[in-house]
Amino acid sequence: MGKRELFLDRLKSGPTLVDGAMGTVLYDRGVYINRCFDELNIAQPTLVTEVHRDYLRAGAEVIETNTFGANRVKLAAHGLEDSLELINRKGVELARQAVEDSKKEAFVAGSVGPMGNPRHTLDLDLGTLRDIYDEQIRVLVDAGIDVLFIETISRREEMAAALGAARDHSDLPVVALMTFGDDGHTVQGESPANLARWMRSLGADVVGCNCSTGPRLMLDVLTEMRKAGDDLLLAALPNAGAPEFVEGRAIYFSSPEYMGTYARRFVRSEDVALVGGCCGTTPEHVRNMHGALKSIQGTKVTLVESSDENSGPDEPVEAVPLPERSRLARRLSEGHFVTSVEISPPRGVDPTKVLSAVSKLRDAGVDAVNIPDGPRASARMSPMALSALITQQVGIETILHYCCRDRNLLGMQSDLLGTHALGIRNLIIITGDPPKLGDYPQATPVFDVDSIGLTEIVERLNHGLDLGAKSLGAPTSFFVGVGVNPGAINLDHEIDRFRQKVQAGANCAYTQPVFDPKRLFTFLERTEDIDIPILVGILPLNSHRNAEFFHNEVPGMDVPDDVRARMKEAGSGDEAKRVGVEIAKEALAKARSSSRIRGAYVMPPFGRAARALDVLGDLLAETAAGPATQTR
Repeated sequence: MGKRELFLDRLKSGPTLVDGAMGTVLYDRGVYINRCFDELNIAQPTLVTEVHRDYLRAGAEVIETNTFGANRVKLAAHGLEDSLELINRKGVELARQAVEDSKKEAFVAGSVGPMGNPRHTLDLDLGTLRDIYDEQIRVLVDAGIDVLFIETISRREEMAAALGAARDHSDLPVVALMTFGDDGHTVQGESPANLARWMRSLGADVVGCNCSTGPRLMLDVLTEMRKAGDDLLLAALPNAGAPEFVEGRAIYFSSPEYMGTYARRFVRSEDVALVGGCCGTTPEHVRNMHGALKSIQGTKVTLVESSDENSGPDEPVEAVPLPERSRLARRLSEGHFVTSVEISPPRGVDPTKVLSAVSKLRDAGVDAVNIPDGPRASARMSPMALSALITQQVGIETILHYCCRDRNLLGMQSDLLGTHALGIRNLIIITGDPPKLGDYPQATPVFDVDSIGLTEIVERLNHGLDLGAKSLGAPTSFFVGVGVNPGAINLDHEIDRFRQKVQAGANCAYTQPVFDPKRLFTFLERTEDIDIPILVGILPLNSHRNAEFFHNEVPGMDVPDDVRARMKEAGSGDEAKRVGVEIAKEALAKARSSSRIRGAYVMPPFGRAARALDVLGDLLAETAAGPATQTR
């Protein structure tokens, strides 16, 4: 497979991470701003190589050569035009060496930037521009780059010249990146959609933008670019916000966490294929983007066959029928409306308070208790251990959340087999929040697979096969739940992932907290062909502050304006709690009007079981009245 096919196949398999700024990091490490950074390939090669290595260690899959300004015009300003070939060749050599040293798979991208100050180059005709780009690109291609990045271009003429030179010299993949102003247009007034179509017509494989402003405005530009075609491969490499000059030094204020958030938004909103950073970004920014992208990447499971050449994959066995997997599964199969309450594991070793709260839920008639797995990436008692204690000591079924963040594939299989042996049958499979959100941000995320991939793993276990396609003997009998978010910003993407989860083997779904049933009904209408039970998530708010926190700081949560306004008007204390319960009961009542909703999943703030019973009281009383009122 050629370099072009290899690179494009990687992009089509999921979002690919590019490194961040070279100049920013070199400046932070003591290189003066008036120095020719490209010349460092010759003068301080160890320093340049170390920057590349830092980006690779942070998770970059594409690193750009330190040749952004290594064209004849820019080098001449430093009296280095005669060193053009040496600087560019050395730039490729250093990047390649860093990849080899890292023992990771990564692409080396030849970086080609603009001519320089437009006031000094506007009089260059297209032929001259073409000759200048031709000179640099020829050297980079001959030196062995994998892909060519033409970046930070503000004028159509320069991009045309660079793309023409690129296509003359090779069939390597080409990424074409323009810069845009605060108004969403180039300095020549060009619109993103028109430029995207035009660059594609000139042979660019990937089109997008870099530098410009910060990630928020870049998202608007990408939205316009996407209008040029759903088949376009897009790239986004924003600055770390707009710089502010403090005592003569440019300071970029977008935090690594903020860049990670927008990395997810680029992919979820506009299906961006290449994500990275430009001015102001550092290996720490890239590390956060790496974690963010891994948390949403649709990693699939590939069975690894036995190393025994005479032994192929074993045959799957018939799965245990759904009604026989758990009491919860049976009640849903029989048409009952079921109830569950989320109770978080304790932070310490004493489960006494949790067991007492769960006992009250059992006595009130709640069907099951949900045990989250490190909610918001917090460090708590093992949810598997707590689920086993509840099952054994309280006698109510648990629904174990199991996330992909903390364990590799081998650990996941071991955990799941042990969980089954302990008598736990109900699962909610989730990808998990990135560690940066929680108590120990330095923890390393794993994310070998996401929730779709893990659902596939459990489905194989339920058919008696392990990851190596070898027989387990008796199959597991997990009742598999997955999460869905009816209020997702990109509902098309959310629905697509929901369908993939069902195809992978999901048996039921649990929604994020629903405050606005209209969004829920839109989701249900668009997924009416998916015939699995859905349990609606209900969260009784404690206060206006509580509502604002969930809305602004918890991934996947969306508390509508009118709900936050009601909580604000309610003030604080008992009145706020009463209104929070009232809003929750209203949402539950409206959700139950749909036959697709087969249960309620209540998430009381701070795990307070009494608040959950306030919401479910009428429903539980109705259920206790007799079988006639239990079915729908």
